Amino acid sequence: MNRAIIEIEHLSKSYQQNNPVLNNISLTLPQGEFVTIIGPSGCGKTTLLRLINAMTGYDTGTIKVMGKDLVEWNKIELRRRIGYVIQQGGLFPHLTVRQNMEFVLKLSKTDQNIIDERISTLTEMMGFDIAQLDAYPENLSGGQQQRVGVARALSASPEIVLMDEPFGALDNITRRNLQHELKTMHQESGLTFVFVTHDINEAFLLGTRVVIMNLGIIEQCDTPENIRKNPANEWVKNFIRV
Repeated sequence: MNRAIIEIEHLSKSYQQNNPVLNNISLTLPQGEFVTIIGPSGCGKTTLLRLINAMTGYDTGTIKVMGKDLVEWNKIELRRRIGYVIQQGGLFPHLTVRQNMEFVLKLSKTDQNIIDERISTLTEMMGFDIAQLDAYPENLSGGQQQRVGVARALSASPEIVLMDEPFGALDNITRRNLQHELKTMHQESGLTFVFVTHDINEAFLLGTRVVIMNLGIIEQCDTPENIRKNPANEWVKNFIRV
């Protein structure tokens, strides 16, 4: 097994007293996996993603990212090494496609020659037309905007890419195309993806490992095949049949 890239132990998080969103969860994610997180609305999926990216604090427990305790990370440096994609890409509407893709690299004061080379690589990888680089997000389709969001997340060559229901607002055909593109990208890049979804079919299609959550706890974490063959309990069995 590859080394652990994210290690979570006895993690709890509440937004209101005595109402935990995450309740004493532990989870180890090996490097290079495509981990999908699935569960009912309000089960803690997005909160878990935000905690990994240090976007909000937790009450008890520990999180280690790339072998280092989260509290020891410089938060800006951490976020430069973790790509983050949300629904509809979360693009800056006043910036062009190129400027959105360059954004993280510019923040890092990366040399312009290196930026140009990276943008060229991403343009080819994502299948963009060169002319699209000067377009603004409002001039792109939903699928194209999502591709730009993924490209921006990959721009600084992160080790981890977090994705929070990135395809949820797209039509079925565009969604299926992007799912297959993302799966191929993962296989070719070897990056670690952590992908939150509300779609059980998407979770099982993309995930090399699937985390099933319910009411702030992890019901099961395993390969899609093992979950289908050996659901951890009756709740999981019923959930994956929905």
